[in-house]
Amino acid sequence: MLITADRILTDTGTYLEDGGVLVDGESITAVGPREELARRAGPDTRRIAHSGTLTPGLIDSHVHLIFDGSTDPVAGLSESDETLLAAMGHRAGQLLRAGVTTARDLGDRGGLAFRVAAEIQAGRLTGSRILAAGTPATPPGGHCHFLGGEVSGEADVRALVRRNAEAGASVIKVMTSGGGLTKDGPRSWQSQFSEDELHALVDEAHRAGLPVAAHAHGADAITAAVRAGADTLEHCTWMTEQGFDLRRDTLARIVDEGIAVSLTVSPHWRLLPQVFGEERAAVMFDQVRQMAEAGARIVLGTDAGVQRTGFDGLPGALSFYAHLGIPNAEILDMATRHSAEALGLGASTGRIAPGYRADLLLVDGDPLADLAAMGRLSGVVAAGRVVA
Repeated sequence: MLITADRILTDTGTYLEDGGVLVDGESITAVGPREELARRAGPDTRRIAHSGTLTPGLIDSHVHLIFDGSTDPVAGLSESDETLLAAMGHRAGQLLRAGVTTARDLGDRGGLAFRVAAEIQAGRLTGSRILAAGTPATPPGGHCHFLGGEVSGEADVRALVRRNAEAGASVIKVMTSGGGLTKDGPRSWQSQFSEDELHALVDEAHRAGLPVAAHAHGADAITAAVRAGADTLEHCTWMTEQGFDLRRDTLARIVDEGIAVSLTVSPHWRLLPQVFGEERAAVMFDQVRQMAEAGARIVLGTDAGVQRTGFDGLPGALSFYAHLGIPNAEILDMATRHSAEALGLGASTGRIAPGYRADLLLVDGDPLADLAAMGRLSGVVAAGRVVA
């Protein structure tokens, strides 16, 4: 297949004008001038000409296919596994149609996300490639205890990691702090595990060759997750009982050790001042700006599935980072190559280059000039297949 476009995003803020991409199977085999690749392509090669921009597929580093994005997503868990499985497959399709070619599912029930991922991988279901964590670790009665991952003590923690690894997990998820989705659990700023338990979890995960994603709203939980060696920090809102506390020493360690900060921003971010109040929302926004300015590896996620957060929102969430003054070129990197690197896929996706997986978006417009163009798609290519 030969895809040509007015411009192709080949590097940070860099377009190849009037270019083309040759695809063979799942992979990109060549990137170059339109006329040159048109000559190289055989007469029977499928050709797609796009009058816009070709970009890498987006990566959502934090979703929950098990939840439905309603005002009470936990209520949906009363459905049978087969009903949930069908709904999760539909949501994976929504992600793909919005331009998300890879998504990381950070917590489900009964390994359902593994089944969705396998169906997509086998080509029996059309949806984003899913990297699934399986059942997240939480203490008895802790955040998302209803997903079945309650553990107590180092032996329990290690056993859960092994079960998830044997089931096919791509990442291990741990709830180091409470969260708002669990109404009867610890508050978002409260820590849930001892440092010994966190060290045991990270050790067991790394023994299995798996990274650890640490749900961490609280400043204490963030610090504990960093000390334990977590690979990505989810949310990272620096909450305390009194407000917020961005700890400079912990942030310096996050930057020095290259720990990815997976922010979960929905397209409804403009409503945060109404939810938290103008002053608290301003502090939250400024903390993100400070982390970016300090050099933290920020990657993008939406927490799709939680309250009022659908599975088509990543393009709309990009405007949050523009609001903070981050250049469009850097935002696009955060949503593609930087997220791929944080998920361990930096050598295979997130860029338009020979040898990379053909995850491509046909964008109507110029996203370096107008980031909203990422919400205007003429087509989606996933692993070399035109799917939307």
